[in-house]
Amino acid sequence: MTYSYSPFVLLLLLLLLPFSLSAAVATATGHEYTAPREKMTHLHFFFHGRFAGPNATAVLVAVPPGTNATFNTFGAVIVLDDPLRDGPEASSKLIGKAQGLTAQASQEGTYLLMVVNFVFKAGKYNGSSLAILGRFVPDVSGTERSIVGGTGKFRMARGYTVGNVYIWTASYFVLELDAYIVHY
Repeated sequence: MTYSYSPFVLLLLLLLLPFSLSAAVATATGHEYTAPREKMTHLHFFFHGRFAGPNATAVLVAVPPGTNATFNTFGAVIVLDDPLRDGPEASSKLIGKAQGLTAQASQEGTYLLMVVNFVFKAGKYNGSSLAILGRFVPDVSGTERSIVGGTGKFRMARGYTVGNVYIWTASYFVLELDAYIVHY
């Protein structure tokens, strides 16, 4: 079956085509986006971790075949669900969680690759998060890690954290963290 159109319909379509194209172009280019002004936020908090006992918050989940199952084994992967608190004491106010993983990324000592989200659960930033990526050396203070993104009030975040070892024992650690965040 073949279709035939009258010359009037074809002429009408040809006449209306430029108007429809100009309307589409005007809509696409007529809206200009102005980004909100960037802000710098400084947060100070404490990252608490426990890697032994029944309430462990950092758990070794994988080691290379044929090696000892320790946190220091090259290739070891550790999953974290550590509390973020407003002070160094275990009884300090819980402000969020550090959730993610670390991997032992060096054959020459304990040098961990951290891929962690700081998920805030209290206060002004409740429901917001920061995505952290970088190297962690447990026995070195002043270690920096990158902030590579965020959600909520930290949408489009970038910046860095500086971590200082506050307490480090065989089963428990506390890091004092300063986060310098540029966001909208």
